[in-house]
Amino acid sequence: MTALELPDAARLYLCTDARKERGDFADFVDAAFAGGVDIIQLRDKTIEAAEELDLLEVLREAAGRHGRLWAVNDRADIAALSGAPVFHIGQKDLPLRSARQVLPGSPAIGLSTHSPDQVDAAIAAARAPEGLNYFCVGPVWATPTKPGRAAVGLDLVRYAAGAVRSTSAESGRGLPWFAIGGIDLTNVEQVVAAGAERIVVVRAITEAPDPAAAAAELIAVLDAATAGAVGAAGKTPGAVKAQAR
Repeated sequence: MTALELPDAARLYLCTDARKERGDFADFVDAAFAGGVDIIQLRDKTIEAAEELDLLEVLREAAGRHGRLWAVNDRADIAALSGAPVFHIGQKDLPLRSARQVLPGSPAIGLSTHSPDQVDAAIAAARAPEGLNYFCVGPVWATPTKPGRAAVGLDLVRYAAGAVRSTSAESGRGLPWFAIGGIDLTNVEQVVAAGAERIVVVRAITEAPDPAAAAAELIAVLDAATAGAVGAAGKTPGAVKAQAR
């Protein structure tokens, strides 16, 4: 499975810091992948470039052992030097077209969105020559990992689901997208009911005593919630997936 194909299949995306206080980054990312995480992004503003590159090498090796992907946040230079298969940008980071010019090869690129207009722009960017590969919607609920960022609530999740569904009906191709922000076992069913099939989590796994078990439980609940949505709709899984996109 290539980097450009995986976001289509990925359902559980994890963002983690360098875990300096615990000193267990290697064991943690290995356990998270073992539990079922599809993509792990290293996001830590407190580390220097050299340290980030070292940690990304650890992350790359763990991803390789499990057949999963890893991501770099914001820094195109770090993504290029590390050979990251996934690069994630925010609304105020390097523009998508510029990122494509800087990054070698064809890494998957994702974008954070926080409003209907930004969701629409992300969908349009996916159809543009530079090609956005996925986008994230959030934060659904307020989270300390994004201080000062207002929660967008479930309404934006519903908007994204409808917008992608409409675009997919026209083009015949779905665009992967993830809900993010304060998502854990207590509310993941609400996110799925609002139309999301994929989630990004932080504390639900990073603060868990057993990261592998936490990831596996999230996947199980996500699967059960999606299956429930299928049953409620009275449609086949494929049909519901196409609608959710």
